[in-house]
Amino acid sequence: MDRYQLPKHGGLVKDAPKDIVQRYEKIPTRVFDSEYLGVQYVADIICRMVNHHREESSARDIYEEVPPFVLGITTGRTPLGLYRELVRRYEAGVISFSRVAVVSLDEFYPIKGSEHQSRNYRIHDDLLKHIDILPENIHIPDGTVPQDEISEYCAKYDKLASNIDLMIIGMGEQGQIGFNEPGSYAKSHTRLVELSHNSRKVQSSQFYGLANTPKMAITMGIGTIMSADRIVLMAWGEEKAEAVHNVVEGSVNDLVPASNLQAHPNVEVVIDENAAQNLTREQTPWLVGPCVWTPKFVRKAVVWLCGVVNKPILKLTYNDYIENSLGELLEKYGSYAKINIDVFNDLQHTITGWPGGKPNADDSTRPAPSLPYPKRALIFSPHPDDDVISMGGTFIRLVEQHHDVHVAYQTSGNVAVHDDVVLQNIDTARQIGLGDTFDEVCELIASKRRGEPEPRALLDIKAAIRRAEASAAVRSFGLNPDTHAHFLNMPFYETGGIKKGELTDRDIEIIIDLLREVRPHQIYAAGDLMDPHGTHRVCMEALLRALECTQDDDWREECHLWLYRGAWMEWNLGLVDMAVPLSPDEMLKKRHAIYRHLSQKDIVPFPGSDTREFWQRAEERTQNTAKLYDRLGMAEYQAIEVFVKMF
Repeated sequence: MDRYQLPKHGGLVKDAPKDIVQRYEKIPTRVFDSEYLGVQYVADIICRMVNHHREESSARDIYEEVPPFVLGITTGRTPLGLYRELVRRYEAGVISFSRVAVVSLDEFYPIKGSEHQSRNYRIHDDLLKHIDILPENIHIPDGTVPQDEISEYCAKYDKLASNIDLMIIGMGEQGQIGFNEPGSYAKSHTRLVELSHNSRKVQSSQFYGLANTPKMAITMGIGTIMSADRIVLMAWGEEKAEAVHNVVEGSVNDLVPASNLQAHPNVEVVIDENAAQNLTREQTPWLVGPCVWTPKFVRKAVVWLCGVVNKPILKLTYNDYIENSLGELLEKYGSYAKINIDVFNDLQHTITGWPGGKPNADDSTRPAPSLPYPKRALIFSPHPDDDVISMGGTFIRLVEQHHDVHVAYQTSGNVAVHDDVVLQNIDTARQIGLGDTFDEVCELIASKRRGEPEPRALLDIKAAIRRAEASAAVRSFGLNPDTHAHFLNMPFYETGGIKKGELTDRDIEIIIDLLREVRPHQIYAAGDLMDPHGTHRVCMEALLRALECTQDDDWREECHLWLYRGAWMEWNLGLVDMAVPLSPDEMLKKRHAIYRHLSQKDIVPFPGSDTREFWQRAEERTQNTAKLYDRLGMAEYQAIEVFVKMF
């Protein structure tokens, strides 16, 4: 994600001394604007160390046997960008892996290396088969070792892994490293472990269900990892923000396994801004050092202060500012009363019942301009239900206020439909006499093979189910799905499995064509990256690339991009540019639209650790936002949907 960055509003002064920036951090931490830049930094480290080893080896006596450089690696989403960059550099002749040995962190058990879900298969597919590494220098735990031999095997593997020159690892959302679960012993070695229910649930999506997910794994121990000469811990995305905070600023705690890295003499953490957002330097930089005080940054600080002292904005006092490290803000603005009033007015002006702009009204303090009216609005929904889940109230309001509203469903969402749902729909068609293909579809489902993409014919049925649900949802509040709902079916998603393909020019062209067809005045898009399967990330990247290609189109002059968030988290009020309040009746309309997505109701295939239904998540999130506004001294609303303006 090298194009998606939220607008920056103040923060620590540029080039603040390192000792000040990192005063709360117990592990040296580098924060990059994007994952792309972080990947470049880590790739530079690997290339520099590998090439230095190669030069040293070449300089030694020709008869001296020089061991290869030992690189510890891991799997998952975190290292994917790094592996692509290493392959690119290898192809460009920047690095050779002919004198490198890799030692992989873990493997499921039992599992064959040929199975697509295995660490063995993924490491080969993502990296090893594309570079010049020697087969004898590849070391990955063997998931087929008989259980009565596993202890001896792990001891041998541990010895092999005890001489790693550079260890590159990621971590789980609870600070797991490898399959070292919370509670793992700090001096543990390579061993067979039983996976927790939570870990299995997280992994279950790639195994097509919890029942197919292995219950055990082979993993290097924390002590084994700590024996590496140098360690780089990577983390990307806001879903890792809490774990990063615990590891970097918390105390060493067995419940956060990666926190043990604080004791390593040569370790650093490399993260993007999204993963850094809970660090003190990002969350409350005024506690760290001198800051640049922009209006939005002032609002962020004041909202934080209200939470600390449990007061609304207009009741904050001089002492509240002084006693909570905001003296610098007072020095800049002088009067605390003026700060209170300015921030109160600023936040109040984000609230509007007219997200498309109120016609014939003074719009000088409104988030959206009054003209033109009506506007053409284009809502991008990564999955076929993100639109109503995340901004359903605003969507309904735009339609009811007679704007020309279009919605674009970027992916089919087909893999998120249970086979049982397919059979129910096919049986319904049979029962009302529209054709009997029930047995045929049963055979299609029975033909599925673990670890392989689902049959295309089955995926097509699932996609049709989701299209019908999305159409029913928008039809429920008056939008014509035949003319105003666009199903883009972006190709990157259509792999038939959880792992998606690369974004291509074809994906971008599909969005460009729609943009030029609709010529929107407003674009709404999913600006959060909390989607645990990565689809939101790719969809946002695709939209930004398309907007880049259309930047010289005449319609762009009046076009604004508004970002909503998904079902998992909400925007910090310090960032919000528009807040759309919802009445109880509007909440019900939104809920009923979400209900139309029947295949996602009650039990969805890949719900993550949050067991609430999507409508429950959505309502609790927007109601909590309304309570925040209320506590800050604003009017009391039933619920509020909030948006950040990107341009």
